[in-house]
Parts: sequence; C-alpha cells; structure tokens
Amino acid sequence: MRHQKAGRKLNRTASHRKAMFANMAASLITHEQIVTTLPKAKEIRPIVEKLVTLGKRGDLHARRQAISQVRDAAVVSKLFDAIASRYANRNGGYLRIMKAGYRTGDNAPLAVIEFVDRDVAAKGAADKARVEAEAAAEAA
Repeated sequence: MRHQKAGRKLNRTASHRKAMFANMAASLITHEQIVTTLPKAKEIRPIVEKLVTLGKRGDLHARRQAISQVRDAAVVSKLFDAIASRYANRNGGYLRIMKAGYRTGDNAPLAVIEFVDRDVAAKGAADKARVEAEAAAEAA
C-alpha cells in the first residue's frame, strides 16, 4: 500500500526525477511557459512555486537554496530579480496549468504551464539570443 507517499514516480529513478525537475524548473523560469505532459506539469508546479517564494525572501541563504535545486545561477538571478519582484504582492498561485489536448505519438495528455502574469516576450528570447550570438561568431 502507498499510504502517505506523495508525488508521482513518472516511471523514473529518483535521481532522474530530480534532474528532470531541475531542468524543467530552469526552462520554466527562463521561458515563463513550457508545454509538457499533464502529470509532469502537476508535479513541477509546487517546486517552482516554492522557488518563487524563495526569490521573494531574497536573502543569500534563499539564493543558495534555489541554486542547489535549479543548478543554474543565471536562471536563479532572473528568478530573484525579475520574477520575485513581479509577484511581491501575491500570496501564492504564481503558475497556471492549462490542458492542451493529446500528443499525437502516444496520446499522452499535454498541458501548458506558465506564470500567471508572464512576460510574453520571454518565451524563446534566450534561444533567439543564443542563435544570433552563434551566427555573429561564425561571421567574424
């Protein structure tokens, strides 16, 4: 029996789950919207909401706790600078999950998870900047 065992296993080992959630949290903070399966979206929501709460605290210990979970200092700086200030007057509920149909390959339920008052220009901006920088480096 699985009494009082919270969280979905998602058919992964514990280390794989932990790494996957760290990567998903970093992507969600960077792009402010990602498309994933519905169970993964439901599992990542409390993780990222706790990270936003750490960002609202804003002290050094909170920053180190966030870096240990996300493993990307640049993402954590965006979390603490831009996102935490955006939700300074909001008491939780920073993310929304919207169902987005089913995946064509395996019919898995898809969902869009995004920040409530997200910056629309942030989606894909990091990837565009990286591609432009690579093109400029090749041209030089």
